[in-house]
Amino acid sequence: MWNRRKEEEPAPRTTPAPPTSSVPAKEGIPMSSLPSRPTDTRSDAVRGGAAIIGKSVVLKGQIYGREDLTIDGEVEGTVELQEHRLTIGPNGKVMATIKAREIVVLGTVHGNIEAREKIDIRKEAKVVGDIRTARIVIEDGAYFKGSIDIVRAEAPKPAAQSAAQPVGAPKPQPVASAGPSSPAAAAGAGAGDVKR
Repeated sequence: MWNRRKEEEPAPRTTPAPPTSSVPAKEGIPMSSLPSRPTDTRSDAVRGGAAIIGKSVVLKGQIYGREDLTIDGEVEGTVELQEHRLTIGPNGKVMATIKAREIVVLGTVHGNIEAREKIDIRKEAKVVGDIRTARIVIEDGAYFKGSIDIVRAEAPKPAAQSAAQPVGAPKPQPVASAGPSSPAAAAGAGAGDVKR
């Protein structure tokens, strides 16, 4: 019984974090006045290079980015993330033309959407506008009004060009060897092989 209380008492004395943060201030080392990042699931997204527009933020204008973006607020204008992923959060309301590599919609979008790889419209989402993408997923329960244009990947075009080149390459060789302009053909034609 006495041993249990002794084990419980030292644990709270060794774990407090505030004394360790006040030590640098006493030594004269400058401290940042910025708040520390919260330790929730969104901090993982921030560490992974994703920017977040919070649900209380309203933006009007053009957004160009070189990192993944999550919009949980209101955006009006243009959003372009050519090589990255755009996520419209459940509170997100976007009235814009959107271009990105991959788009996931959980909120509301009014405007044309173009995704190079994939568009994923979740069950609570609402999308009004034309869609252009290579792949699309629309979950049961999602609202969508507009047209869908499925584009083919650009990989088949180089294959079609390379297939056309070998077919065209052998054709000039037989024509050149059997044509009258070659010395062998001219010599044979002059020897009386021409029919009249």
